[in-house]
Amino acid sequence: MIVIAGLIVGIIIGVIRAKARGGNAKDMAQHAAVYAILFAIIGLFITIVVHRIAV
Repeated sequence: MIVIAGLIVGIIIGVIRAKARGGNAKDMAQHAAVYAILFAIIGLFITIVVHRIAV
């Protein structure tokens, strides 16, 4: 669930940052994809750490 939350948060942050810089729809899509991947990977590592601590 942390990975999915990170993915959604990354999309939102990416779109907001692209709009703030005056980007068009393609810029927003690219920023959203990059931030979504980044936050999903961070969420994956957090999930692994939490699972290792719990076991």
